[in-house]
Amino acid sequence: MKQSGNTILMTGGGSGIGAAIAQRLHDQGNTVIVAGRRLDALDETIAEREGMFAVQLDVEDAEGTAAFARQVLADHPDLNVLVNNAGIMRFESLDAARDLGDAETTIATNLLGPIRLIDAFVDHLVQQPGAAIVNVTSGLAFVPLVAAPTYSATKAALHSYTLSLRSALKDKVEVIELAPPGVQTELTPGQEDRPGYQPLAEFVDEVMALFAEQPTPEEILVQRVRPLRFAEASGDYQHTLEQLNASAKAAREAQR
Repeated sequence: MKQSGNTILMTGGGSGIGAAIAQRLHDQGNTVIVAGRRLDALDETIAEREGMFAVQLDVEDAEGTAAFARQVLADHPDLNVLVNNAGIMRFESLDAARDLGDAETTIATNLLGPIRLIDAFVDHLVQQPGAAIVNVTSGLAFVPLVAAPTYSATKAALHSYTLSLRSALKDKVEVIELAPPGVQTELTPGQEDRPGYQPLAEFVDEVMALFAEQPTPEEILVQRVRPLRFAEASGDYQHTLEQLNASAKAAREAQR
C-alpha cells in the first residue's frame, strides 16, 4: 500500500483507533473520509484538517450502506483504499439463556458491515491503481475473550473472510489485515485507561511503522498482539487463553 496520494475511506473514524490512524494517514498526504454513526465525533476528527471529510454511516443499515457508497463515490471518484474499522464490543454471559440483542448487533456491525461495504466498493476498487482493502480484526480473532464471545467470533470470521478476499482479489486489490491487541480506547467502558492495555499513541506509532514497510505486510501485527496471533502455532494456546482471560478480568475488576 502506497504511503501518500491515496483517497481513503475509514469507517469507525470518530474515535479510538479509527480516528487516530485516519489523522496519521492524512498527515502523510492522503485524502481521508471518516465515516461513523456520530457526526459530531467525526467532525472532531477532521477539525481544521483540509482534505479530511466526514460522512455519517450506520453499517447495520443495508440499504443505507449502499446509498452511502454511491454518495462517497460520487463525491470522491478517486477512492482507492477502504479501511473497515467500525466495530463494537459487548460483554455477554454464556452460562444462562439471555436476550441475544447484543450478539445480533455485534454480528451486524462487526461482520455484516464490512462484508456489505466491500461488496459496495469492490467493482470500483478493482479499477483503481494502488487499491487496497484493510480489515481491522483483533488479537481476539485468534484467542477469544470469554467475556466477549460474539465480538471474538466476529473477528475470527472477519479474519477468515479476509483470507478468502485476499485470494479472490490477488493482483487486483491489495488486502491487508490489521489485528490490534487490547488498546486504550473507548471500545468498552473504562478501557481508555485500563491497566495493561497498550496506550493508543504507542499502538498507532507501531502500526504506521509497519504500514511503511515495503512491501506492506499482509498482516499488521504490533509486538503486543503476536503472542495471541501465534499461540496455536507455538503450542501455547491453552496457557495463552487462560492468561489472557485472567489478566483481562483482573484489569476490569481493578477499575470497579
